[in-house]
Amino acid sequence: MDLMLLTQNSTPIFKYVVKLLGLIMNGIFEFLNLIGIPNIGLSIILFTIVIYLLLMPLTIKQQRFSKLSARMNPEIQAIQAKYKGKQDQASLMAMNMETKAVYAKYGVSPSGSCVQLLIQMPILLALYRVIYAMPAYVTKIGEAFGVLADKIMQSPSGVEEVKALSSAIYFTKNFDINVRNAIIDTLNKTSTLDMTTLADKFGLSDLTYNGSLILTNGSQKGLIDVYNNFLGLNIGNSPMDTMKTAFAAGNYLLLVGAVAIPLLAAVTQWINYKLMPQAATNDDKKKKQQPANDTAEAMQQSMKMMNTIMPIMSAWFCLTLPAGMGLYWVIGAVVRSIQQVAINKHIDNMDIDAEIEKNVEKYKEKLKKQGIDAAKLQAAAKTNTKNITNNAVKRIEKSEEEKAEEIRKATEYYNKNTKPGSLASKANMVKQYNEKR
Repeated sequence: MDLMLLTQNSTPIFKYVVKLLGLIMNGIFEFLNLIGIPNIGLSIILFTIVIYLLLMPLTIKQQRFSKLSARMNPEIQAIQAKYKGKQDQASLMAMNMETKAVYAKYGVSPSGSCVQLLIQMPILLALYRVIYAMPAYVTKIGEAFGVLADKIMQSPSGVEEVKALSSAIYFTKNFDINVRNAIIDTLNKTSTLDMTTLADKFGLSDLTYNGSLILTNGSQKGLIDVYNNFLGLNIGNSPMDTMKTAFAAGNYLLLVGAVAIPLLAAVTQWINYKLMPQAATNDDKKKKQQPANDTAEAMQQSMKMMNTIMPIMSAWFCLTLPAGMGLYWVIGAVVRSIQQVAINKHIDNMDIDAEIEKNVEKYKEKLKKQGIDAAKLQAAAKTNTKNITNNAVKRIEKSEEEKAEEIRKATEYYNKNTKPGSLASKANMVKQYNEKR
């Protein structure tokens, strides 16, 4: 239908990732509806777990690279220091080959975790998009909000009032493209208090979808509240809005629940960073090494700053965004932390030396298939580097000798038949110089 097409993400290529994840989310919600618990909060939890489990192979590769880098980097830095300042072809070839050998030794690619991140980032951004715009991807939620949108559009002032609300609560939706979809997107982000105001103003309280009330009316709970209620919180509201409601009603239990979302987001994010291989390596005093250069030290300081700032930013985002986004943020961090503990345990139990030996053999076998003898190639590169260095020294030495010889010959030429240093020799030097010109 029109709603399910036009409210979805339309970015080229990226939209297909979002649509695929939207189908998974819709499937999870339909399953929960089938067993009698159609809940967005529970759907988000299951959805997040499923996606992170699907990404597990990529996560293992990425974290394995990060863990091995801590042991590999000193060797890479030693090679770079060895060839520092050498720009000749043989030196560059030797450095490149030795660097490749180290990467092969640890069984990782020079591109390392970058490839894994490039694959994961669109998926994680798409995950965010699906959760942020649930009515666009979960059929029942979109259709329920669609009934409300149709009613609002029938009022002469309905569109303009919702447009103003859209601008006030989170963004200015382009109502010129598709008014109905813009209203649905706005209603999805509207707080409970604002929704009550709209219901009273436009007569939304008695509207039904598939025979059930859409909005709560008195003691009869509506579908939207059933969908959004998670452990007493309306995950369509931001924790900040929920705090205001809790203060006004004197409901301190609700206040604790609202505070818990951003607080848990910050704590789980902090734990997540601490469990990362880089963080574990930096905090291990027995293995801690001084930065090799100013660049490395600057990067290390940047990482420490990010580890401090990101949890604070997470708390702020989860305070102002709908609680459903905060729930996704918290569950995602928890799942990543569990994965990280398992991956760290697996890597710590690895016999690194045996792994290195196996990787070296694989590298040699790979070169052999290409008709290359690794030992001879490395020896040839080192020999070429040595010869070029020696030849450069010889050229410098030869030029100094040639210079001294030229001075000696010139002195003999100009002092011929005269006493060296005499006035006659100087006059003779000027005469011969003029004749040579």
